[in-house]
This record gives sequence, C-alpha cells and structure tokens, in this order.
Amino acid sequence: MSALDELRGLRRSGTQVRKRDNRAAFWFLVPWFAGLLLVTVGPVLASFGLGFTRYNLIQPPKLIGFDNFARILSDARLHNALRVTFTYVLVSVPLQLACALGVALLLNRGLRGLAFYRSAFYLPSLLGSSVAIAVLWTQVFGTEGLVNRVLGFFGVEGKGWISDPDTALSTLIVLNVWTFGSPMIIFLAGLRQIPEVYYEAAAIDGAGRWSRFWRITLPLLSPILFFNLVLQIIHAFQSFTQAFVVSGGTGGPSDSTMFYTLYLYQQGFSRFDMGYASALAWFLLLIIAAFTAINFWAARYWVFYDD
Repeated sequence: MSALDELRGLRRSGTQVRKRDNRAAFWFLVPWFAGLLLVTVGPVLASFGLGFTRYNLIQPPKLIGFDNFARILSDARLHNALRVTFTYVLVSVPLQLACALGVALLLNRGLRGLAFYRSAFYLPSLLGSSVAIAVLWTQVFGTEGLVNRVLGFFGVEGKGWISDPDTALSTLIVLNVWTFGSPMIIFLAGLRQIPEVYYEAAAIDGAGRWSRFWRITLPLLSPILFFNLVLQIIHAFQSFTQAFVVSGGTGGPSDSTMFYTLYLYQQGFSRFDMGYASALAWFLLLIIAAFTAINFWAARYWVFYDD
C-alpha cells in the first residue's frame, strides 16, 4: 500500500471518528434541548398566545384580540405597581452598586482574612431572595423588632416600619441594598485587573487618592460597572419574594409594596385571569428590554475599553 493510500485511510478513519463523536454529543444534548423546548420555549410561546385571550384556567381560552393590552393603559392599580417598581429599581440599584463598589475598594487594599470577608459579604446575595430572609425582615422592622429596640436604646420611639405605607417600600429597598455581595465580588475581580503602574505614575505626578479614583479606577472599571448595572436592573424588576412575604401577598399596606411581579401574580393566580397576566408578563419584558437598550445606548458615552 502506498503512502497516499495510507493517508486516505487515516482521513476516512478520522472522519468516521468525528461523526461518531458528533452523534454521541447529539444524544447527550437531547435532554437539554427537550428541557429548553418543553420548559422554556414552549411556555413562552404559550404565554404570548394567551395574552390575546380570556382564560381562567377552567374554561377554554377565548380570543379577544388586543383587549388585554389595551386594559394595561387604563388599569390604575397597575400604574401604581409601575410607580412602586420604578421607585424600587431607580433607588435601590444605584445604592446597591455604590455599597458594592465601596466594600470592594476596601477589600482590594489587602486586608487580612480577605477570603473570610469576601465570603461573609457575598452570603446575603445567596439568601436575600429567600423566604426565610423576608420573614426575618418582617421581624427586624416590626413594631417590636430589632430596629425599634436599637432606637429605643437611644430614647427614640419607633414604629411599625413595614406596616406604615410611607416606609414599607424603604425596608425592601434596604433589603435589596443589603444583598450587594454579588456585584461586590465582580467589582473586586475588576479592581484586581487594573495595573498598579497607573496608580504609581499618577502618584508621581501628584494626583491625590480621590483624583486617582475618578481618573483611573472608575474609567477602567466602567465595563464592570456597566455589566453590574444591567444585571441588577433586570434582577430588581423581577423581584417578587420579598414583597410577597412582607405584605402577605397583598402588596400592602395601601399597595405601597405592590411590585409589578406581585400584581402579575395576583392577576394570574388569585383572580385566575391568565390572559391578562400573560399580557402583563410580556409588557414587563418590553420594559426590561427598553431599560437594557437605553443602558447600551448610553454606554457609549461613559464606558471605556482598553482598545
């Protein structure tokens, strides 16, 4: 057999091996594709179709066109839920990112026990959306809670922070700010990537600590800040558990904690108006997409990359 025949045989053998490996990979991926179609894509498409129907989970869906979407424009309680949700997002997300960046700057200075502090600050991000923490929050800000006990020690009379419409939303904002651990870890990783030579050169030129922060740290960290901003805005719009547990599923007091997702849940699983709930879900998708698009558009003016 000539060398050319041997080379052709090796090529055919290699092709057969690749085909066999591709078939094996395909069969391993079949469960994932099945889950994607049955658990994600299928329900998403079904909810889009239900948005154009009147459906109460018992009777068959009845096509009503764009009535559910037109109802969004005249639903006063929904408009209040939008106001509450926007307030929650626009206040809690900047405060959360500011706390995350501040703690990351402190940890980046090389403290002893860095691994312990990093884990301790990250832990609330894992637990903050849980039912247990929401229940704990009702105790902390309750009439006989920890906050009022601390205020009473200083002679200040407390109140039921969660039962007061003027302060109930603020307690949920504090809860979201407290879960700054996840963006803090990302900020800390970004700070470790900034070359120290930049700070040394700026210090030689006489730049102070504050000037180095504004002219070196923030510009070089802006891609990380942008990444955290987009993720936390999306996460804040989807907040549900905290408001549901704190208000007992009512969004009270006086709808002061009526998040958009909680109102959507009430329409779908309390009033059994699945058609309207589906329309609300897609409207929320449009809101999140709009905020994300605005962030990407504005990023060109304040996000800087090395290249």
